[in-house]
Amino acid sequence: MLLQPTLLSIAGSDSSGGAGIQADLKTMTSIGVYGAAAITCLTVQNSHGVQEIKPLSADFIRAQIRAVLEDHDVTHIKIGMTGNAQILHCLASLLHPFTGEVIYDPVLASTTGDSLLKIDALSALKEELLPVISYLTPNTSELQLISNKSIATGNDAIDCAKLLLNKYPQMKAIVVKGGHLEESDLNVYDFLVQPGETVCESKRTRLQNPNLHGTGCTYSSALASYLCIGNDVVTAFMMAGEYMDKIIKAGQNKSAATSRSNGPLLHFLP
Repeated sequence: MLLQPTLLSIAGSDSSGGAGIQADLKTMTSIGVYGAAAITCLTVQNSHGVQEIKPLSADFIRAQIRAVLEDHDVTHIKIGMTGNAQILHCLASLLHPFTGEVIYDPVLASTTGDSLLKIDALSALKEELLPVISYLTPNTSELQLISNKSIATGNDAIDCAKLLLNKYPQMKAIVVKGGHLEESDLNVYDFLVQPGETVCESKRTRLQNPNLHGTGCTYSSALASYLCIGNDVVTAFMMAGEYMDKIIKAGQNKSAATSRSNGPLLHFLP
């Protein structure tokens, strides 16, 4: 019997099912990857925003992760919402001996602007977690906070990514999600920045869909999934963009939220 590789998601739980662990597992399953989960925070949220957050204890999170690592062939780990400094300390210590690839989506705020990481935890993120990850997948707002630089254009974002790659030499690449960059532009530009390589650009038509809750989590999980099934990072980057186009289009005329705005993506591949 062949041993199926596992992609472990370490993230928060979204009660509405649109982001976090729920979005990660839906994405992985639709792509054909086995996903396991370790929950960092419980949240009360829906299309109107995040009403409450309860971080779990570092010991309980550690136990979840160890249970999966001891019983599965975990080749890749995808990290999302971390919540606080104690959780970041826990993850950094667990990841030091991990020999697979780690994809980190620095979830700092929700689509509606609710903060998902305590400000005093930002230094732990930079000093402890970033030195042990393989791929970083920030949007431009997250990249600004991490790099402490202002970003107005795609070139600004690329420059910030290059600065971070110089600072964290173990990182293999940074994928900048450009959906929030120059939002009046008819196109969306994502960038794959690798040390010493030409920047790779993914250009796609900006699709009109009012229900985009969970796009960041989904994109990062798609990238992690395509890496998990053996693609190189350039191929995985392009495939993740194509995947996002497909599910955004699939939900253009449907909504899972009664508000019909800020509802979740529908992870139904046509």
